[in-house]
Amino acid sequence: MSEMKAFEAATTAPRTKRIRPAAPQSVSEQAQRMLSLPDAMSTPSYPDHTDTSGWLALVESIDNVVRPFYEVTMPPRESFTVTESRVGQISNYVIRPLHVAEEASTPIFIEIHGGGLYAGGGELAWMAGAAHAVDRAGLTWAPDYRMPPLHPFPTALDDLLEVYRAALELCHPSQILVSGASGGGNLAAALILRIKDAGLPVPAALVLLTPEVDLTESGDSFLVNDGIDNLLTSLMPVNLLYANGVDLAHPHVSPLFGDLSGFPPTLLQSGTRDLFLSNTVRMHRALLATGTEAELHIWEAMPHGGFGGTTPEDDELRAEVRRFEAIQLARASATPREDYEAS
Repeated sequence: MSEMKAFEAATTAPRTKRIRPAAPQSVSEQAQRMLSLPDAMSTPSYPDHTDTSGWLALVESIDNVVRPFYEVTMPPRESFTVTESRVGQISNYVIRPLHVAEEASTPIFIEIHGGGLYAGGGELAWMAGAAHAVDRAGLTWAPDYRMPPLHPFPTALDDLLEVYRAALELCHPSQILVSGASGGGNLAAALILRIKDAGLPVPAALVLLTPEVDLTESGDSFLVNDGIDNLLTSLMPVNLLYANGVDLAHPHVSPLFGDLSGFPPTLLQSGTRDLFLSNTVRMHRALLATGTEAELHIWEAMPHGGFGGTTPEDDELRAEVRRFEAIQLARASATPREDYEAS
């Protein structure tokens, strides 16, 4: 199927109307209220794949919808600083909690923002990571990587690999952790593949929060949770725009299908109502098959991206990520550097 025909099929295919189940009482009252709200993100009307101005307008409208979610979960501004630097052709935002000294031994957490691989740039890149950043014992880098429609695959990965090289110039790989949510989870996993291809040492750990690791959307939850997840529907038109004619099953486009041997210890998270649940559980099984240490955390009734960031479940998720990152950072730091690089 040609790229144009694939795009037309993705944007015109009829979607079955689903009756979403009532919020279960097995989750917090706050989560129940969130699940009872109308769809937080309505399915957009995607422009033609050649309509650059239409896509840019769509990105702006989505960013405007997302911004209030980040503002609600924003930590007190007096608890951290944000500075902007340049790495290659992009901005790299550095979040420093005030309890963290900026020294040569300070760990670096590379937080790759979500947004379906086409939205969430600019200031939203660091706003998305602020809630995680303030409790870390290190600096959080939030790269504003380039995205379609102006910069399709592989531009974002090229930018992120350059960011990773910049981090390696400042500290040992055992002091670097990579994290990504949703589309950022795709890029985080694909970045490890690029790091391996380049012969560079991998970071101490990887965190994948409801990662978009299969752009072919072949998993079971793309059918079972379609219409059940109130934050996400199929992103196939965006996937085709991002891939820019490259096979959606290419390992750097859909890292689920890549060689995952040699990956660092990985935490993966999803929820039972998440459209990307299959992405997460399949990635977990694929990592285990290579002997990689991998933790899988599935939250009851949670849709894509959590319950809005302010529920007890969201707090618990952030605590799990902090626990995992701290354990892996301590373990990597305790490993002799020659042994770490050899592994």
